[in-house]
Amino acid sequence: MKTLLALALLCTATSVSAQDRHLLSPDGAIDVTIGQDAATKGPTYAIAFHGRPVIGTSPLGLAFESYKKLGPDTAVTGAARTNADTRYRLIAGKTSAARDQYNELTLGLTETGGAQRKLDIVFRAYDDGVAFRYRLPVQPGFTDLRLAGELTEFAFPADYRCWGLNLGRFDTSHEGEYDPLNASQVRPHNLFETPVTCRTGSGDTSFALTEADLRNYSGSYLTGRETGALGFVTRLTPRLDDPAIAVKADIRTTGLTTPWRVVMLGDTPGKLIESTILTSLNPAPKGDFSWVKPGKTAWDWWNGPTLRALPKAGMNDATIKAYIDFAAANGLPYMLIDEGWYINSGGGPVVYPGADIMTIVPTIDLPSLVRYAADQKVGLWLWANWRVLDAKMNAAFDRYAAMGIKGFKVDFMDRSDQQIVEFYDRIFKASAAHRLMLDLHGAYHPTGATRTWPQFLTQEGVLGAEYNKWTRRITARHNVTLPFTRGLAGPYDYTPGGFRNATPATFRIEPQTPMVQTTRGQALAMYVVFDSPFMGVSDSPDNYAGAAGFDFIRAVPATWDETHVVSGEIGERIVTARRSGKDWYVGAMTNETARTVDVPLDFLGSGRFTATIWQDGASPTDVITTTRVVTARETLTLTLAASGGGAIRFVPIR
Repeated sequence: MKTLLALALLCTATSVSAQDRHLLSPDGAIDVTIGQDAATKGPTYAIAFHGRPVIGTSPLGLAFESYKKLGPDTAVTGAARTNADTRYRLIAGKTSAARDQYNELTLGLTETGGAQRKLDIVFRAYDDGVAFRYRLPVQPGFTDLRLAGELTEFAFPADYRCWGLNLGRFDTSHEGEYDPLNASQVRPHNLFETPVTCRTGSGDTSFALTEADLRNYSGSYLTGRETGALGFVTRLTPRLDDPAIAVKADIRTTGLTTPWRVVMLGDTPGKLIESTILTSLNPAPKGDFSWVKPGKTAWDWWNGPTLRALPKAGMNDATIKAYIDFAAANGLPYMLIDEGWYINSGGGPVVYPGADIMTIVPTIDLPSLVRYAADQKVGLWLWANWRVLDAKMNAAFDRYAAMGIKGFKVDFMDRSDQQIVEFYDRIFKASAAHRLMLDLHGAYHPTGATRTWPQFLTQEGVLGAEYNKWTRRITARHNVTLPFTRGLAGPYDYTPGGFRNATPATFRIEPQTPMVQTTRGQALAMYVVFDSPFMGVSDSPDNYAGAAGFDFIRAVPATWDETHVVSGEIGERIVTARRSGKDWYVGAMTNETARTVDVPLDFLGSGRFTATIWQDGASPTDVITTTRVVTARETLTLTLAASGGGAIRFVPIR
């Protein structure tokens, strides 16, 4: 279905101009300038949006072991332009149909002295951002590659307001707050997870820095520029077994292609949420993935498990059956069995002696539970520590896929070095071959792999609701920051659905029966605002029984045909509309400030709709539900309590 609109011939060294080259987005709003630094003779780039600079002139290149660089002292020896317009389908996510339209420029560079090594840089301009990557072609003298890092920088022409997660270390679960800061506050010793989101201060123009198509490489972070100038430098995660380098590879036959460095761009922060640039930058899937079925899941870990009918709830058949019954009664297609089902599991990232994914604990009869669930049209997922699974991955996937297990939640990778990236590749291929869906926890930021591997439904790498069990960190401000930061990269398994709602003042830390310090209305809105095609219904079945608002959770889908951000401000509020089939859903969330938000209904299109509205009441657990008939010409107003939210479902009147 791909359509190449134009292809320019590769130019020779004698015909290539030394002047700056420009690459425009298809709509002409983005202008990428590619040039050469006068001092280093290395390649540079800059980005303008609507004629205004967003990224200033910034260096490009690679850094090898022992401080050897490739980029400085090079000359352009070839250039090729192409443009393409592709439409593709997504099985799960924010949209079912996406457009991959871009203009591309590839520059061939050769060192002017020494070994005359060659380097290609590929630039793409989309209407919603810019991407570029490096390619080392097969060439004499390059055999065993030992790459220490990149020379890639993102220079800022002004002191932008940004939101970033400063982790400060490489061994991390990639979970934390995306705090606001000015670009002038970023230091070279900082280590920011991507995406980093920034506002230029020119109207509502916003951008985010991240990466796409991470394979056979190392995950990246962003640090401050060494010169003290504004902006960020790309830093690669070092190998655990060889910390002096980040990437090693034999490139004699295949060369090396790096991930895309991506600058997402939008007229508003909400436009970044709507973007599909990261999936567009990943390869199309190969094979049949019609068996992949997104959906909501019951879960036995976050809530204890606690069940009034089962005083000895735990890892036993009676407990798992109770959760299966709950899922079946409420139209949830899945139930997730968390840690404890195989012998000697537990211990977080620590693998206990004797842990064996092939040996099921005697308190549960897993084959019988799978059959019991299947009879009620519920599929079972299993949790696993990644090291325990990796030791016997094919045997485990053979056994449990044949048993009828639908997917695996795999946990505690807690790094983004080349070895972990290679583990991702192994588990993507193995799970696809066994028709098993995936949810990765302790995971680095998404890079668009859900397009190539549609069974990879969701992942963690987010400070989510589990932290309510032991901290006060999950605030309303944090929740309304996530869609504009971590959420830009891809789905996030936040595990929403907490129905023990409290105010920040009345919230208590309770590890077994956790509370949340946001309203019931915000709990409902999360199912629309947050992206996750494997969406947790995380609280105890006891807390949902007869509870106000649970009818919305039963109805809301886990994947979407269309997404439209109605309005939003980072860390303040957000209103998101999503379509599934002919029905539309709206989720609205606010921080600790109570407010009213207007919802223009122009996204509905023609016809009349029945709107069912859920919004905050007098207490955190109260929900006021109303119904009315509306058209696209109207505007609804939602009243959101402090740390609150609201939800709407629109059903066309036929």
